[in-house]
Amino acid sequence: MAKVKSGVPVMELSKQYGIHFKTITNSFSLMCRETLREAGKRVMRINHIKPTKRGCKLRKRRDERRPEAIYPNEIKGVCPIVPNLVYVGDFTYIKYKEGYLYLATYMDLFTREIVGWAVSNKHTKELVLDALLAAFEQTGYKLPRVIHTDQGSEYNCKPYTGLVKYLGITVSMSKKASPWENGYQESFYSNFKTDLGLEFDRFSSLGELIEAIHQQINYHNNQRIHTALRMSPVQFKLKYYQSHPSECQS
Repeated sequence: MAKVKSGVPVMELSKQYGIHFKTITNSFSLMCRETLREAGKRVMRINHIKPTKRGCKLRKRRDERRPEAIYPNEIKGVCPIVPNLVYVGDFTYIKYKEGYLYLATYMDLFTREIVGWAVSNKHTKELVLDALLAAFEQTGYKLPRVIHTDQGSEYNCKPYTGLVKYLGITVSMSKKASPWENGYQESFYSNFKTDLGLEFDRFSSLGELIEAIHQQINYHNNQRIHTALRMSPVQFKLKYYQSHPSECQS
């Protein structure tokens, strides 16, 4: 049992002073984080390391001029409690040398795992469809019930919406100019680019950059501790299936 300097167990203190044990542990955890944060700042000052700044999100100006999509936001207020129920999709750009590389991903909203992704030098419907098909293959074609994206032309087109509806999946889209309605993907890309290093021109070739992208996604899925899950997405998924063996993937 945890003890303070006086040797009195923390649980006894909580009973004596009417303090909830969880409050004590949360406060202790906060103090540890603050200590580590200050230590990190000190190390950065000593070694003349400056924090990186995240770039702004690419505005899809053509999409801003398009009429509102007919598909409403079907996941507003939804909190999935099983895997393969809701996917959220988006794409981002990575500036490399004199051009751009585009990355499209689909995330399982329950596990926060990136279940499918694709890269291309163009942001087209083929890019997002390739990422979606990769997600189906990765999950053994256990199709989600809902797929949520923004209203970009890559998603709000007949080839994409037609395929999704043909498979019996509900199409869900954010309102125009409302990126917070797909905040899960926005947050992922922000952290992803920071973890990747932001200075993408350091890669000697496009192939090296693409390999780094694949490795970073693998790291996100299998090793990076997600704040809300307190473990990696794959660990969270495995823990779920261990407690629900009848739902295990083949």
